[in-house]
Amino acid sequence: MSQPISPLPDRGPTGRRTAKGPLSGTASRRVERPAPLRQVVYEALAELIVNRTLEPGQHLVEADLAEYLGVSRQPVREALQRLQTEGWVDLKPAQGAFVHLPTEEEADQLLSVRSVLETHSAKLAAGLATPEDVKRLWELQNEGVEALAAEDIERLVAANASLHAFITELSGNTVLAELIGLVDRRVRWYYTPIARPRGRDAWYEHAQLIEAIAAKDVVVAEEIMTKHTERTRQAYHERTQAPPA
Repeated sequence: MSQPISPLPDRGPTGRRTAKGPLSGTASRRVERPAPLRQVVYEALAELIVNRTLEPGQHLVEADLAEYLGVSRQPVREALQRLQTEGWVDLKPAQGAFVHLPTEEEADQLLSVRSVLETHSAKLAAGLATPEDVKRLWELQNEGVEALAAEDIERLVAANASLHAFITELSGNTVLAELIGLVDRRVRWYYTPIARPRGRDAWYEHAQLIEAIAAKDVVVAEEIMTKHTERTRQAYHERTQAPPA
């Protein structure tokens, strides 16, 4: 059995938070094999960024990450390079790796594209959904409502993603599903800090959307999803103005 990770200061020489801070307060997450190690490490680090265990702007120390994941530094280094290529990590000369700090413009562009894609998805789903599909939508809705009541942010974000993904599946458009899949992980990254303040309104809107899909009302489903995604975009931009919870 591996030895517990000794606590390290939360901030490095530059004053930035290091990867050790938030990791030291959680149980080690040993990566599973036999999947290619570089891929597993990449997925593990990407998920830590998406759920904001590793926060935007945070200094990423290879040794700390390797110890946390129970691997050598080489696959961590490879994963960080891939994450940098995909825009999740910034590699700065003489400073090291940092979680990318998204600009308001970046978020706005992605959430606007997401709105277009998901609005079309809801429109198609309303025309194709069966009673069994609607039953499954309500099950996913209940999962989100329960997560909201429990104030479980990680579960809430996952439930939101699952509901939207199923609506995309119901659209029957594989190209649309592929395009939405490309932005899904980043949408979850942006959604995490607003999942709680957006919660009640978002899940009420989900219920309205499911009712429209059940009624096969294509026009209303499209309108609801347009407003729903736009409110999420606005909530992201307003998040820094909100008082502490």
